[in-house]
Amino acid sequence: MDCEINEIAEKYIEEKPQIGEIPVAPDERKSAPVIQGTGVEDTTITEGTVTFDIRFTAAVPSDYKSSGSPDREKIGLILNVEAQNQFYPGYPLVKRGVYYCCRMISSQYGTVFTGSHYEKIKKVYSIWICTTPPKNREHTITSYALAENNFVGQVKEEQKNYDLLSVFMICLGNPEAEIGCGILKLLSVLFSSEFKAEEKKKVLEEEFHIQMSQAFEEEVSNMCNLSEGVEQKGIQIGLQKGIQTGIQQALTESIKNLMDTMNMTAKEAMDALKIKEEDRSQYTELLKIQK
Repeated sequence: MDCEINEIAEKYIEEKPQIGEIPVAPDERKSAPVIQGTGVEDTTITEGTVTFDIRFTAAVPSDYKSSGSPDREKIGLILNVEAQNQFYPGYPLVKRGVYYCCRMISSQYGTVFTGSHYEKIKKVYSIWICTTPPKNREHTITSYALAENNFVGQVKEEQKNYDLLSVFMICLGNPEAEIGCGILKLLSVLFSSEFKAEEKKKVLEEEFHIQMSQAFEEEVSNMCNLSEGVEQKGIQIGLQKGIQTGIQQALTESIKNLMDTMNMTAKEAMDALKIKEEDRSQYTELLKIQK
């Protein structure tokens, strides 16, 4: 909280984030390269392969006093960032986040620590940016983490010994809505398919005071091109499906008319209309539905 954005980027992002580049194979160390906690692909023989959108390491500055004088200590973190369009993909998204955290912890064996040196385990974060959440989750940030609960007696374990994973669900919404939280507005603008590149740059400069370097301008333009490309592809697929459905309905109606007026069987009607053999089963099903 006390650091400037540039300071975080320059001092505490420890390595260049890996985006679909380097595999980590903890069960096959002799035959595959092992990268210290930063690969985006985590493979084990028994659990299969998990591919992370982005995974990188970072360090948190922490003040502590040693021998009566303040000093700086770095606490290592491993972060995974995912962009998610579907909030309900057929399973609870939070469970997937927890699973990703567990994989990032288990993959540290042999890379971050060996033997019984569990004290070296680094905390992991799985951060999910949900671009199209349900209405009741729009403009929200929720975290899920391990906590200490005393059921009998009162004990106090050091938080760093169990606070080893956190899942963050960042749910975006309408970028033009009044949002109290800056990061939500920032991400909502960046991921919006309605804002053009120039509009995004203006908001980032005027509202968030982010300097538009040439490299950053290119990144913003690329994001706009990507969102527009996805939108256009969706429209194209929708049109193609609509045309295909219309043709199927028209041909089904023609088959039915031939059967009624010419007293033909379904096979004879499809022969007359020269319908391909591999397509006939679906028209047979459509005729059953129309009865």
